Amino acid sequence: MTSMPLCTIRRATAGDASAILDCLGAAFEPYRKTYTPEAFLDTVLTTDALLKRMRSMALFVAGSASGDIVGTIGCQMLERAEGHIRGMAVLPSWQGSGIAAELLRRAESELSQLGCSWISLDTTEPLRAAIRFYEKHGFRRSGKVSDFFGMPLIEYVKTLT
Repeated sequence: MTSMPLCTIRRATAGDASAILDCLGAAFEPYRKTYTPEAFLDTVLTTDALLKRMRSMALFVAGSASGDIVGTIGCQMLERAEGHIRGMAVLPSWQGSGIAAELLRRAESELSQLGCSWISLDTTEPLRAAIRFYEKHGFRRSGKVSDFFGMPLIEYVKTLT
């Protein structure tokens, strides 16, 4: 007997917008009190902000066997062969299932195909589990810290092989 995959990673469509927003909201709700209101809104997005992001970035979703969206990630090529990852989230009930690693692999593959030689992403101190996840997958602090609506935003980088 062969096992079924936990999920399928595919490119997001505008029809996925509501489910993506639900996923972002559920994944980041536990951190709401540690974010400024503006930083939280920029993280969980509005419908308009999500649709704008869909026009400028490749967005992917993880769909469960039943078709429910259980995770998401966005990526885009920036200047000088830099790829950037943004908006990664997995529903709390699916965290720890391997979905995040699959989403990250898909984004890294997309950026590699676009000719990127390295990837950046930004995160905040409250997201300690995410920081451990990124470090486990080869990301390291670059030393760059910027302002994210009144919060420190820490850049992580990874060289693609």
